[in-house]
Amino acid sequence: MHRSLVLYYEPADPDHFRDYYVNDHLPLVASWPGLLAWRYSFDVTATEGETPYFAVFEADFADAAALAAARASPQGQRVAADVVNYATGGLLVLDYPVQDGTG
Repeated sequence: MHRSLVLYYEPADPDHFRDYYVNDHLPLVASWPGLLAWRYSFDVTATEGETPYFAVFEADFADAAALAAARASPQGQRVAADVVNYATGGLLVLDYPVQDGTG
């Protein structure tokens, strides 16, 4: 499995971010081809000190090629273009293969 992790920094208007994200952006995300699962949270905390992140999003795909295809699709292009409508604080996107733990 391959995961895309998005860490959102504090936006200028947190209420707008939450409303727009849930009602407008996530429905676009749900249309990504090849998307296996996704999850998000606005309750981001650090084990020590303050976290620089306001929200977190995870999306799972079968492999890196499936994620790349989803991003290149028309739906993926709409998702990327929509970010400016709510993420005024910026964001960090990380992609990585997920390894299952044992034991």
